[in-house]
Amino acid sequence: MEVFDAPSRYYPSDSLSLDELAYWVAFTRILGIGPVRFKLLLDYFHEDVSTAWKADSKELARAGLDQKIIESFIKQRASSNPQQELEKLERLRVQVITIKDKEYPPLLKEIYNAPSVLYVAGTLKKEEDQFAIGVVGTRKVSTYGRQATEQFARELAQGHVTVVSGLAHGIDTIAHTTALDAGGRTIAVMASGLDIIYPLENVGLARRI
Repeated sequence: MEVFDAPSRYYPSDSLSLDELAYWVAFTRILGIGPVRFKLLLDYFHEDVSTAWKADSKELARAGLDQKIIESFIKQRASSNPQQELEKLERLRVQVITIKDKEYPPLLKEIYNAPSVLYVAGTLKKEEDQFAIGVVGTRKVSTYGRQATEQFARELAQGHVTVVSGLAHGIDTIAHTTALDAGGRTIAVMASGLDIIYPLENVGLARRI
């Protein structure tokens, strides 16, 4: 499903080859291999993600993965095609930014379990997004909650602070919309992924963002 009318600034990673990037993307699709375990693999295999992806159970155990995770990974790996995953992102016009790239947000990189890969529709602006505040809350909004959210989001946007929320019903939608209406910048961090906009009625808002 193509959600975004205008093409995102898709380009391959500035620090990885396309082959390497395909494996980075594939690892993010493996349940049980989050940023911390992925870093274990990177360290053990000297950042050779292709070798890490193809490793047998003994090598994965030496890298620090427990048996349950190893079995799950090998099973999921068998039905995954890294190159196809990357091609799908290009079709969807999604930009791929790894933690090794200069575009990766510097403040996000400082947390313990920083995501190894970010998927972006639109553009990240490191200069502007240094000043960002998350605005989240209930999906069932009271009159006061709506008014307060509109006031906060408007004043943040007018003060050149990026408003970050999750594109959900309620507070999230109000925060995004108000920031845009005020001429500000907003970022939606989406739990469902960029290929599945949820709730469906926020497809228009996603395009606008």
